[in-house]
Amino acid sequence: MSCTGVMLPRDLPTAQVLPFARRAEELGFDELWVVEDLSFRGGVAQAGAVLGSTSRIAVGIGIAPAGARNAGFAAMEAATLAELFPGRTSFGIGHGMPAWMRQVGAWPASPLTLLEEQLGAVRALLHGERVDVEGRYVQLRDLQLASPPAQAPPVLAGVRGPRSLAVAGRCADGTILAEPVTTEYLAAAREQIGATGPHELVAFEVAVVDDDADRARRLVRPALEWAGEPDCAVHIAPSPFAAEFRALRERCATREEFTAALPDAWVDELAVVGTPAAARARVAQLHAAGADSVVLIPVGADRLAALEDLARLLG
Repeated sequence: MSCTGVMLPRDLPTAQVLPFARRAEELGFDELWVVEDLSFRGGVAQAGAVLGSTSRIAVGIGIAPAGARNAGFAAMEAATLAELFPGRTSFGIGHGMPAWMRQVGAWPASPLTLLEEQLGAVRALLHGERVDVEGRYVQLRDLQLASPPAQAPPVLAGVRGPRSLAVAGRCADGTILAEPVTTEYLAAAREQIGATGPHELVAFEVAVVDDDADRARRLVRPALEWAGEPDCAVHIAPSPFAAEFRALRERCATREEFTAALPDAWVDELAVVGTPAAARARVAQLHAAGADSVVLIPVGADRLAALEDLARLLG
């Protein structure tokens, strides 16, 4: 089943958090994803508040850094949400941004090893298994959840790059691909994941919907400034314009200059942007390319107004 979700902005004023979530449900979005970016808000706390304030919408945590929580306690948090709100939660675990994790002294010598150990242990505990593991980073001795959820929540890996995507394929129920996500990147990621069974693929995309397509592109451009950074290289590499994209970034002195110079055609490939019909068609393309869920990231100063505009593509 193909889903369309929306992201709860990390910097949304506190008074707007629950109204935003309730309105997303009223407008018909299938999912709401909360983020756990350093110095903003905790993912589990947000998810619990949102789930308690809504009745239908599924809520995903994207993405809890593996180095920030002990695997046993992470499983307890995910299990509690799944018990209280059965069938409505997904738990994303990723590397975390290296700079942030170093800032709190939690960046491991081997991020891949930590992620693999964490994903495997959390997933096993959520499925009611008794876990006894002595890993490099995860040590659990004869641990079993006292009340594992009747319906284990999906554990998704937030990753990028072929080696971490392969870890996701081995150890997780699905994968979260951070923005920007092109159709070519979706196909490449699915191949690198190499899952032999069902594997959910979630694509985060910055998005602006407006009756004026040119105005929509102008509004979305600032949100694409990170697309030219080295961390996003794997997102762009499969695209037919990858070489020209790199050359443009090298010529531009600032991110602002770079985003202003992006051709409209590239903007349309790097975001869900344009008129309601064009944005709806782009989401359909992403679903057809392999995304089970497309999660729209609102752009602009007034996020509640942006939410209303994004909902126009659901019709």
